[in-house]
Amino acid sequence: MGLFSSEIQTMDDLFVHGLQDIYYAEKQILQALPEMIEKASDPQLKQGFETHLRETQGQVRRLEQVFEMHGAQPKGVDCPAIDGIIEEAEEIASDVEDKDVLDAALVAAAQAVEHYEITRYGTLIAWAKELGRDDCASLLQQTLDEEKATDKKLTAMAEARVNEKAASSTAAQ
Repeated sequence: MGLFSSEIQTMDDLFVHGLQDIYYAEKQILQALPEMIEKASDPQLKQGFETHLRETQGQVRRLEQVFEMHGAQPKGVDCPAIDGIIEEAEEIASDVEDKDVLDAALVAAAQAVEHYEITRYGTLIAWAKELGRDDCASLLQQTLDEEKATDKKLTAMAEARVNEKAASSTAAQ
């Protein structure tokens, strides 16, 4: 279904479609995180991915609550944006041999995912409020806050050591 297909006629339809989009995205992220955990060599990065895996599981449950509260069935719709972000991350990760450079690439990939999620959740919150669904907006806000916190942690990790180690590793070759 295209964004402007005949199946989306109202703001409510658009809101549900947005929920379906991010639901699909979160499910794809759940599938991608274990591989990122496995590939990460930095212990703090690995731990951060493990924490985010548990958070993402909670975010999926929260989305299911929002669907239920809104009277819609939890289901996903294909999201080419998240598929592309994950595909790009997998391609880059498969091309990088140096573990320190790989960690920097994994942080960048994770931030691309976080930024996508932040935009989607921000939009869904605005739409929920417009539809008078402050209850849904409140649950979505919890997830948005988690996504923003994860992004900040990734930035701090990259700036504190991951990028520096990658640069040093590359310079030593």
